[in-house]
Amino acid sequence: MSTTEERLKALNITLPAASDPAAKYANYVIVNGLMFVSGKGPRGNPKGKLGLDFTTAEGYEFARQAGIEVLAVLKSALGSLDRVKRAVKVQGFVNASAEFEEHHKVLNGFSDLLMEVFEDRGSHARSVFGAVSVRDNLPIIVDSIFEVEE
Repeated sequence: MSTTEERLKALNITLPAASDPAAKYANYVIVNGLMFVSGKGPRGNPKGKLGLDFTTAEGYEFARQAGIEVLAVLKSALGSLDRVKRAVKVQGFVNASAEFEEHHKVLNGFSDLLMEVFEDRGSHARSVFGAVSVRDNLPIIVDSIFEVEE
């Protein structure tokens, strides 16, 4: 068992099988040691907007769930999460009402998970955007880039 996977176990996180892409695209692409993971949302396909249907705290959990989906893709593609050298960039798209202002607090659910799982390797650049709508009316979609051992 790898160090990162031991940390997952200590955090009581069990990774699901990697979910399939929602349309005609790859789950990930690796180019020159960078792994680009396509946008992932929370399991169970919750539907609705932050600030209207969901609270910031619920959004945080949805972002964390999206992070678990990303970890599942990494594990499936790489065989071991120890092959992740570092998280590079995270970009969140929050399905939010026009009045919602806590996008950054929602995406913290994803960022906190990466830091818990990868420790210093989980530190990353990020941006977050409010969206009028997203695929399947999910509350959040997150795409990400990782440096990996090829």
